[in-house]
Amino acid sequence: MFKSIFSNSFGILISRVTGLGRDILMTSVLGANVWSDIFLMAFKFPNLFRRIFAEGSFTQSFMPSYIASNQKSVFAVAIFIRFMVFIVALSFLVTLFPGFFTKMLAWDWGHDLISKTAPLTAINFWYLDLIFIVTFLGTLLQHKEHFFTTAFSTVWLNIAMIVALILFTNSDPQTIVYALSFSILIGGLLQVATHLYAIRQQGLMKILVGGWKYRHTKDVKVEESKFKSLFIPSVIGNSTAQIASFIDTSLASFLVAGSVSYLFYANRIFQLPFAIIALAITTALFPTIAKAINNGNDALAYKNLFKSFWLLSALLGVSVLGGILLSEPIIWLLFERGAFTAQDTRNTADVLMMYMVGLIPFGLAKLFSMYLYAQHKHLKAAKIAIISLVINLIFSVILMQSMGAAGLALAGSIGGAVQFILTIKEVGWKIFFDLLKTRFSLYFILGTLGFGVAFYTLNQFLIQWIR
Repeated sequence: MFKSIFSNSFGILISRVTGLGRDILMTSVLGANVWSDIFLMAFKFPNLFRRIFAEGSFTQSFMPSYIASNQKSVFAVAIFIRFMVFIVALSFLVTLFPGFFTKMLAWDWGHDLISKTAPLTAINFWYLDLIFIVTFLGTLLQHKEHFFTTAFSTVWLNIAMIVALILFTNSDPQTIVYALSFSILIGGLLQVATHLYAIRQQGLMKILVGGWKYRHTKDVKVEESKFKSLFIPSVIGNSTAQIASFIDTSLASFLVAGSVSYLFYANRIFQLPFAIIALAITTALFPTIAKAINNGNDALAYKNLFKSFWLLSALLGVSVLGGILLSEPIIWLLFERGAFTAQDTRNTADVLMMYMVGLIPFGLAKLFSMYLYAQHKHLKAAKIAIISLVINLIFSVILMQSMGAAGLALAGSIGGAVQFILTIKEVGWKIFFDLLKTRFSLYFILGTLGFGVAFYTLNQFLIQWIR
């Protein structure tokens, strides 16, 4: 399990580091202004659908069904064809009516901003088609407990965007955002190519070939029906976080210029520990727990849950302290150059602190929701996610009035805490308290105090130095 976690985490680390490099370069070239907001808004739309349909929802519903299937190759190809037809049709619809879909994102934007953003929305949306192919192939690789390729593949997207930024640095902002949009599609094609190579290396090409060859001779309707019953609740459960982010972006369009960018850049920092730690651990854990539960081995499932819980808690705890106490030096180091000013740093640091408050609840909620998905309790997870979304939205509207973009981030953290509490309640408070009744609880408290003092002292020194 730890080998899988390490390979997945290492791949994500490389991907996120190159992503930070991309964002650092983008802030230097574009800054935090109208054109950066336009590009990020256009890229937000395919990302919303990507995370809802192509990533978490698909893997969490496909993996248990695939493990239980007696006709794995035919089942896999049948599901792929159905999804691909839907996503391609949706992409054509967005291409034909880009202004309408862009307005759904930023309803407060005027005609001029919408008209500038709409063509970019149409271009960026085709990334969804490519990333679904990546997700499908990546899920097959995960079943074989091969995680590195999928974790690493986003590097190609980041490299493509970095190359575009370098080539068009001295161009006008409109040309730069168009270059970035086309580079996203090039990066997506490279991701697909990387996965096809890994599929071939892992000997999984025969699954795709066999599934296509025998798709009309094998009956998998019952398995497809089971998949659908899991997928719809999974979409609801996974879409709530993306819908909340989507609404936050839209609400930020009502705030001062640059607010959309403050949320984006702060969230990029937040996503670094969340992805490297929480996503890496839960992604690597999911196939193991799903197989153990499918085989009736609850003891093995709990053993892996115990190890993952404390590894996750320790690493996220250090990340939270560092993210809150060192927020301004972190943003200064990564972004404050070129068009990104000291005031932009302070505004983004405020948002980052509010995001980091929710890192542990979000991470642990992700871990325990994986346990629910492995038990085929997708509907329960969906109900929990809906409740947390409602709480998030209520606090977003309230807190943005006085705190601006930072209030939107804090509302997200509050929603994450609600999701964590309700998920634990569903899994069982006894299981959770059994996890806490160990010496690791004392280690966690002492470690938190030690790292807290160290980070506070370091922050005082750095603030005096940089300001």
